[in-house]
Amino acid sequence: MSKLEEMTNQQYIFGALFVVANRVDTLLEREFKKFDITTKQWFLSVVIDNLFDCPPTIKEAAREMGSSHQNVKQVALKLEQKGLLVLEKDEKDSRATRLRLAENSVDFWKSLRAESAEFMGALFKNISDEEKAAARSFLKKMLSNIAEMDKNEGGYKYD
Repeated sequence: MSKLEEMTNQQYIFGALFVVANRVDTLLEREFKKFDITTKQWFLSVVIDNLFDCPPTIKEAAREMGSSHQNVKQVALKLEQKGLLVLEKDEKDSRATRLRLAENSVDFWKSLRAESAEFMGALFKNISDEEKAAARSFLKKMLSNIAEMDKNEGGYKYD
């Protein structure tokens, strides 16, 4: 029996999450390199475009990405330099900065739709709709647990 087979499901899943995240990041970095875009820049653009009805603040985008304000600001500044994002002071709170996709950003990401669909098709090949639904449910629960752990700041409880 191999070491992998000896692992509990919990141990395997925990390690596999890191491997999957790293491998997908590597594959996407390779794909985006020709466009001078990083996966973090792509992810910020996706978050802004898909999770908000109006331009989010840096803090709101950071929360949705599971990242820090400082990291998101750095990524946003790079996208601004590339002309793909506009950073605007909030009208009601001058301390807050809102993130708005630039007009040419929409066209840029739209031009990558076919490649994106191809990538997603290959990534989810041979995975049934039922398996995807189960994985979604599992990940939602895990994200909920992470949010609870984050609130407890190190006081983890296992029931």
